[in-house]
Amino acid sequence: MDEHIQAARTEIKAFLDEQGRLKALPSKRKKALAAVYYAGSKLEAGREYTESEINDVIDDWTAYHDPATLRRELYNKRLLNRTKDCSRYWKAENVPSVEAFLAENI
Repeated sequence: MDEHIQAARTEIKAFLDEQGRLKALPSKRKKALAAVYYAGSKLEAGREYTESEINDVIDDWTAYHDPATLRRELYNKRLLNRTKDCSRYWKAENVPSVEAFLAENI
C-alpha cells in the first residue's frame, strides 16, 4: 500500500470497518479530509466513470452509503474531475501527498 494512503488510513482507523470501508465520514476536519483522500485512492487512474459507476465504487468502500456527499467532496477537493454535465468522472492526474493535501485544505 502506498505510504500516503497508509498515512490517511492511519488517521481514520477508528472510522474503518474490518474490510477497510469507511463506517462514517468524520466530523473533525482533518479526519474528514483524510477520509476523502482515502476514498479517492480507490479510484483507478486513467479510467472514466459514469455517475453510476462512481457511486458503485464509493458504495463498495463505504458502509454508510451516501455516495453523493462523498462524490461532491472528492470533486470539491480536486481529487476527482468531471465533465460540465456530470456525465463522466475521472481521478485527478496530480494527486498530492496526503500531507500536502491536508495542509492545502485545512
